[in-house]
Amino acid sequence: MLSLADIEAAQPRVAAVARRTPLEYSHSFSRMTGAEIQLKLENFQRTGSFKIRGAMNRIATLSADEKEAGVVTASAGNHAQGVALAATREGIDSKIVMPKHAPIAKIEATEGYGGEVVLFGADYNDAQSRAHEIEADEGRTYVHAFDDEYVMAGQGTIGLEIAEQCPEADTVVVPIGGGGLISGIATALKGTLDDVRVIGVQAEGASSVADSLKKGTRQELESVDTIADGIATRSVGRKPWEIIQERVDEVVTVSDNEIALALTYLLERSKTMVEGAGAVALAAVLAERFDYDEDEVIVPALCGGNIDLNDLTTVVMRGLVQMGRYLKIRTELKDRPGSLQQLVEIISDHQANIYGVQHDRTSRDIAMNAAEVVLDIETHGHDHIDDLLGDLESRGYEVEILV
Repeated sequence: MLSLADIEAAQPRVAAVARRTPLEYSHSFSRMTGAEIQLKLENFQRTGSFKIRGAMNRIATLSADEKEAGVVTASAGNHAQGVALAATREGIDSKIVMPKHAPIAKIEATEGYGGEVVLFGADYNDAQSRAHEIEADEGRTYVHAFDDEYVMAGQGTIGLEIAEQCPEADTVVVPIGGGGLISGIATALKGTLDDVRVIGVQAEGASSVADSLKKGTRQELESVDTIADGIATRSVGRKPWEIIQERVDEVVTVSDNEIALALTYLLERSKTMVEGAGAVALAAVLAERFDYDEDEVIVPALCGGNIDLNDLTTVVMRGLVQMGRYLKIRTELKDRPGSLQQLVEIISDHQANIYGVQHDRTSRDIAMNAAEVVLDIETHGHDHIDDLLGDLESRGYEVEILV
């Protein structure tokens, strides 16, 4: 089983290419939670993710023959970039299989780091099957994203950094996909700090570890569905599973809405951009998915920042809805002069800002003398929304909340 010595041995190999990322105290999140929140900003890492650490450690330990034959891997995007950069740096040819619907930004970044990208399948598991076929056909070394002790040891260097930067840490919160990251971090922390607690977090739509712990055996999901694509794996690795059972104190899940809210708060309060997988640890803290005390020192690991800009708009909008800062409604008006103006004046009186208006007289679902109106509105919180909707309904408007 992975040991502290393995991680300490990986540290100089990882340091040759990876950055030592900062740990930053958050006034905003500490005030919101009552705990002392120290953010481990691994989204500032080279390639925008922790994955470069494990990839570099694995590739640095290849034999001369293995380097000559090249490497292959499967990835939803972040491991792809880590392997591509580490391989290119060592003069090794790399072939990366990614799901067909992988974020465009991650595909282009992987190619930019020198990897040859092959798009295959609906998710990570499909891509992994194709990568193993290439491994057999071309004699390449398969660099597993998480089920490899060298990879886990590389990821564990984050735990060594946290122990040095925040030796008073009470709880460290870590995302879980395949389990390589938390296996390394938990091994490093349990070997260096006394009484530190390690909490794992999964998205509800990819909760293989949470399900496995409930049932007592390693489970594989039929499918995954989450905005946190970086941790969207159907099952935890065999080696990480053993370590998680022994060294991780608790595993919790968060919803996509909670992930979106945490991501949006990070943008607004900390001026920090993360991807869905990068926000899950903070999401678990904000949603109080596990018990913690006031003044407890909590370190959420923000593991990646590679979010597709097209996805960012959608995720932030969902976050604003959770914060009560955005509202989309539909109602009907009498089709006569001044009806729309009256509605707009009511909204204006409540100091709400209208982003957009869609006015439709031709909808089949309304009366001939009516018009359907859809409004996008900027609001100031849930109480503000309740006041606005209550006023509209008291004046006879039938309002449907769309978002």
